[in-house]
Amino acid sequence: MNLKVRLFASYREAVGASQVDVPVGDDADGAALWSALVARYPALGTLPPPAGYAVDDEYVGGNRSLKGAGEVALIPPVSGGAESATDRERATVERSTAVDLTERPISTDRMLSAVADSRAGAVVLFLGVVRDNAHGRRVDHLIYEAYEALARREMENIAATIAERWPVTRVALAHRTGRLGVGEPSVAVAVSAPHRAAAFEAGRYAIDTLKRTVPIWKKEVWEGGAAWVGSERPNR
Repeated sequence: MNLKVRLFASYREAVGASQVDVPVGDDADGAALWSALVARYPALGTLPPPAGYAVDDEYVGGNRSLKGAGEVALIPPVSGGAESATDRERATVERSTAVDLTERPISTDRMLSAVADSRAGAVVLFLGVVRDNAHGRRVDHLIYEAYEALARREMENIAATIAERWPVTRVALAHRTGRLGVGEPSVAVAVSAPHRAAAFEAGRYAIDTLKRTVPIWKKEVWEGGAAWVGSERPNR
């Protein structure tokens, strides 16, 4: 069978296309698909294997048969270290959640407005900003790329988990895509709660989980080179 495969970040650059058709056996799973891709596009062999797979915009286990799949997406490791979302239940997000994935600058006023609530005695706002250095190199700018459908869903799942674990009133998450210069906010988390302890704990959980699980990739660009974070050559 032929599978339509979507590629992101370092995989897309290694193949030279964001979508390819790949012939595989009828009983192929994620591992078999990866092997077929590496055989056809050897540059992929210099990159880590996928941190996960998605079939028709839904996470699946790597050992699941891909027979009948309309589209398969390979999820490269994200910059914070990926964690499979296959076994996590999808929670319903209430109106008290605001999720934004955008190429526009993040507005702190908008984030604070999204979590404003008369019941809240504490508001925590976290901003992750682009710094001018990484690994001893002078960074010129960053480029962020997202698997939008899954990224939004995972951000909503984070907010829903927060609502279940902490007595918060409102949660807002935002992440930039595209090119960002030094000093620009790339990610923002805002949480309001009756008391500060819950707001701080929930905010910390939100940013730590977002960095691990949300399919957003970061490319560092410096003078004379560039690299996708998380695409380091695997140990042999």
